[in-house]
Amino acid sequence: MNRIVVLICIVLFGFMAHAQQDMLDAIDKDDNAIAATAAFKGLKIVNFESTKLLYKREFYFVVAHRFGSIKNGFDDFFGLDFANTRIHLLYGITDDINIAISRNSFNKTYDFSGKYRFVSQNESFPFTVVGYSQFAINTLLEEALILRPVDFSDRVSVTQQILISRKVNDRLSLQLMPTIFHEGYTAYDPQENTQYALGFGGRYKLSKRLSLNVDYGWHLNRASGSPFVNPLSIGVDIETGGHVFQLHFTNAQPTFESGFLGNATGDWGEGDIYFGFNISRVFNF
Repeated sequence: MNRIVVLICIVLFGFMAHAQQDMLDAIDKDDNAIAATAAFKGLKIVNFESTKLLYKREFYFVVAHRFGSIKNGFDDFFGLDFANTRIHLLYGITDDINIAISRNSFNKTYDFSGKYRFVSQNESFPFTVVGYSQFAINTLLEEALILRPVDFSDRVSVTQQILISRKVNDRLSLQLMPTIFHEGYTAYDPQENTQYALGFGGRYKLSKRLSLNVDYGWHLNRASGSPFVNPLSIGVDIETGGHVFQLHFTNAQPTFESGFLGNATGDWGEGDIYFGFNISRVFNF
């Protein structure tokens, strides 16, 4: 497994080194570049970040709801009694650098993140390559829960991703997301704190305002016997004027990276999945 991770890292570093040579040409906003950056209309595919970035001085306000499991039906109104909410604020420093802060009710988590474009898909380069970094703090963790004193390092999780997308044609876009994340405290004791995952995602445009989105996270070093599973999510994007409305079903209730990659518990085969939606509003300054 370690050899696989090392190989992925070597390929990525070589890929990024080549990509940076075309960076200055790629940020030129000609028609081809704009078309390629529209590979995804939402900032997220479903759970995973997409390669879409805000433009300079754009401000996004995003509300993400992930309800409880639909498995119990009307007993808890298909999970609506157990909503997990994320309030997310994002700002475009430049067309290629975004920053964000959010608060997630899952583990009362605060996270700070940055998203930055290395290169955009164009006639001479077939991919858009974006980096994503996240620092999250679990404020719910208490000594009574883990039966020992809680250090600040226990509360922290750090995630680093490379997002590689390609707009195949006017309807189909695909994305690959190599990921490394570190959890200061893991809910399953045998699990290593530093974890690796490989995400896959895609978008298929059904009409001018509607698309079908799917993403999946393959955890590469899950501990044997872990109660957690790989996250699989399916949703639709609906473009309505000044915002994109996303509806989805997933087997992971957390909405931040280390949460849904490391702590998904649902089971699609048993109907133990979660309904949710993301709604975003953009403001220009």
